[in-house]
Amino acid sequence: MTELLDPVAFLRAHTALLAPPLVPEIQLHLAIETAPIWQQSEEALGAMGLPPPFWAFAWAGGQALARYCLDNRHLLAGQLVLDFAAGGAVSGIAAAKAGAASVLACELDPFAIAAIKANSAANSAVLETRLGDLVGTDEGWDIVLAGDVFYEDALAQRIGAWLQELAQRGALVLIGDPGRAFLPRERLELLAGYSVELTRDLEDRELRYAKVWKFR
Repeated sequence: MTELLDPVAFLRAHTALLAPPLVPEIQLHLAIETAPIWQQSEEALGAMGLPPPFWAFAWAGGQALARYCLDNRHLLAGQLVLDFAAGGAVSGIAAAKAGAASVLACELDPFAIAAIKANSAANSAVLETRLGDLVGTDEGWDIVLAGDVFYEDALAQRIGAWLQELAQRGALVLIGDPGRAFLPRERLELLAGYSVELTRDLEDRELRYAKVWKFR
């Protein structure tokens, strides 16, 4: 039970440093086995009011965003970057490696914050972390990264409206998404697409085609 109260201990017990298939330049603390960490943490962390461990997996949208950042370093160089709903911060770490002046990774889960700090250290990347909901705020970011965030209708509408506002005032808002149901395609411009290897027990297939979009 002690490790369930200690994010760092939980991280050490249930993850290993692994390189996501699409971004082998980056190592993340990822779940050793999908089912055990999900079941245990959903039961124990749920009782504590904490969300499931989304941070323990390299989701397709986040990997696609990270690959795009690493392949387009000129866009990130010297920029102020927000990695929104960062999970394990694969996109934020890629942005830091691409030369961003600063990267803020935000999450609602203290276990995700612990993972971001551990992942940043493993990649010699400097990221600031923020525990809390930043939707509706604007701290002058030049670039906002959002991977795999359009999976629930009400949440997608709330996040989408905020990201649209940031784009309209001049931020480059980049979305990584493997075809989630509530992606606002009508407001986006397609930039790139990648085939991303996944485990079948994480998604419903072993390969997903994830795209990188920007808000118009």
